[in-house]
Amino acid sequence: MSLVVSGSAPAYGAGAALQASREAVYRAVWRWHFYAGLLCLPFLITLSVTGSLYLFKDEINGSLYAYRTRVPIRATSTLGPDHLIFNAMQAVPDAAPVSFTDPAKPGTAALVTLSARDHRILVYLDPYTGHVLDHVAQDQEFMAVVRGLHSLAYLGPTANAIIEVVAGFAVILVVTGAYLWWPRGRDGSAVSLRGSPRRRVWWRDLHALTGLLAGGGLLFLALTGLPWSIWWGQQLRSWSNAAGLGQPAALWAHRPVSTGALRDRLTDPGWTLEDAPVPSSEPSALPTQTLGIDRAAAILAERGMPHGYELALPVGIDGVYAASVYPRDVTRQRVIALDQYTGASLLDIRFADLGPVGRAIQYGIGIHKGEHWGRANQLAMLAFCLATILLAATAGMMWWKRRPTGGLGVPPWPRDRRVVATVTLLVLGLSALFPLTGLALLGMLGLDLAAQGLRRRIRA
Repeated sequence: MSLVVSGSAPAYGAGAALQASREAVYRAVWRWHFYAGLLCLPFLITLSVTGSLYLFKDEINGSLYAYRTRVPIRATSTLGPDHLIFNAMQAVPDAAPVSFTDPAKPGTAALVTLSARDHRILVYLDPYTGHVLDHVAQDQEFMAVVRGLHSLAYLGPTANAIIEVVAGFAVILVVTGAYLWWPRGRDGSAVSLRGSPRRRVWWRDLHALTGLLAGGGLLFLALTGLPWSIWWGQQLRSWSNAAGLGQPAALWAHRPVSTGALRDRLTDPGWTLEDAPVPSSEPSALPTQTLGIDRAAAILAERGMPHGYELALPVGIDGVYAASVYPRDVTRQRVIALDQYTGASLLDIRFADLGPVGRAIQYGIGIHKGEHWGRANQLAMLAFCLATILLAATAGMMWWKRRPTGGLGVPPWPRDRRVVATVTLLVLGLSALFPLTGLALLGMLGLDLAAQGLRRRIRA
């Protein structure tokens, strides 16, 4: 990248000076808008495509994979978890049971998760007959792959850092894009399309109009995705828990706990409780006399646990039966842990028990995933995802139509260095809430300055 300056000859008069200043600010904002888009739009496209698919997880599983997720509704009662786990183990020899997932509603399959060496296997069963419908490696299940792509998990340990950087750049894109869209005396309506698709101005107007309509949604998706980020999300969790606004710490008071976290035992304990410690059972005089999973499931039913819960089996002599459920009705979210010997409730956390920050984040995550307000929520989030893809496509077309021969086509900096410094400081200030984004911006600025120095040396 090179620091290219542009501008016309100096003009005289207050009006001309003001106009020149506005033009300089516009060019500086445009430069940062271009940089933010250049780095994060490829990721936003991936997040939008995979997010669009994940919004309709239940619908996709119920159609493309109906052979293993749907079963005929029968008049007979369903089999107990113990029977279904036994059948699953017969289908996958040498695998150990990890958890049982209760059918969410009549006509849906039960799910048993098994552990085989270094990977896990999902076994789908007819809860009425116990017949094994299918089994698949957990990391090869379609929606698990989609979720892995969406969370960038395939990029390794740096994935959560990338999510935070992209979210911060998305905020910068929306704010700088709003400034660039502002009419400033342009001819015609600020929400019209000028010219035809053959002209760059048509693509610019389409890009601006799409950003105007979908900018708020893009901001929402970015902010509600941040709780999973490596620094920002963890800091928010630590702060809210310390302030008593997240995990209900009193529920763990004076109770023995293990060194493991709920996320190690349950697939989805919820963001607020992911790092909460797992309670410990009190081994009896005869540790072999455990409760049994059928009795544990019966206790959950007696306690009003909604259907569709995952029930993890105890690990070790002080392990517990841990269950969590996250239905579309956020107020019915619940986590329960039972002593594996007595069935006593060691933990029973309902949505209302969470602190206000924890509840707000759980609501935001549910909306992000299209789980509230029925189809309207899904379609709204889908519209924002598609709008993000359109923003990327129109940005590419604008660049293509204005690119110089043999150059990258980076928007030039204005001549006024004070404007450059002021806008850059404002952008860095905007990223202060997202430190990893700020570091990325500083890295970009360093590359720009290095390119400027190289350019000067070549000219010399």
